[in-house]
Amino acid sequence: MQIRAAEPVLKTAPAEPDSPAMKDWDLAYSNVLHVQNSAQFPPQWQQKSQSFREQMQAQNRLIADVRYGSEERNLLDVVMPQGQPRGLVVFVHGGYWVRFDKSYFTWLAAGAVAHGFAVAIPSYTLCPQAKISDITAEIGMAIVQAASMVAGPLHLTGHSAGGHLVARMGTVTTPLSRSLQQRLRKIVPISALSDLRPLLNLKMNDDFRLDLEQARKESPALLEPLNGIDVTAWVGSAELPEFIRQNQALANLWSGFDLSIDEVAEPDKHHMDIIDGLADADHVLTRRLLCL
Repeated sequence: MQIRAAEPVLKTAPAEPDSPAMKDWDLAYSNVLHVQNSAQFPPQWQQKSQSFREQMQAQNRLIADVRYGSEERNLLDVVMPQGQPRGLVVFVHGGYWVRFDKSYFTWLAAGAVAHGFAVAIPSYTLCPQAKISDITAEIGMAIVQAASMVAGPLHLTGHSAGGHLVARMGTVTTPLSRSLQQRLRKIVPISALSDLRPLLNLKMNDDFRLDLEQARKESPALLEPLNGIDVTAWVGSAELPEFIRQNQALANLWSGFDLSIDEVAEPDKHHMDIIDGLADADHVLTRRLLCL
């Protein structure tokens, strides 16, 4: 038997704090700084949502402020299609678990309701009032409530922190019951934060209050997915490298399990406009979500 000498181990001296080799984690996750005119997007979302809500209310197709839990923000809206729903879509908003509510995102229901699906959009308790694990539980409760109102297959999508939350629903530690798991038809996390460990480096962790144990327990990419689910990990090609990496990580790590998963990098889309396709009935994002 031939014994080979061990290869020498090359060690790199730790970088000094001001060294270019040290990653600026806050910058790496700052979509506000990365996207030009980023401050213009939330007011536009609100304006589009208000217009769409008025349209749906005029047609008696908006069920507003349905309570799903005891906390102040445990409310959801349901936009109904014309006629009997073909199934239920749940959209979970982002904002790093610290901002926004359902009122910004009603307009995104347009694509799915045009195809005959009902769309539920919950608000949830924000950090630091809640921990991310608490929000995971709340989204489970919101889905239970919405699914009690609309029968049929269940399709989940969410953006950024909301992408994390819907991916989290597809793990073996999901708060969803077995009967709801059996209704799951599709999960589309959009620009999802699938591995929360890098967020320990962010100033925003003062609000998240994550430690390493919690980051591991709440990271979909580090958890086993449910068998047999169908997932598309979606991101914009013009997003920050960390969001593209996070999308790839989820698709890569879950591809070793018994499920269907693929990844899409939509050309020329950044973090603020990657969700636009959900409002378009003919957009590939809407069609992929609805399995059309």
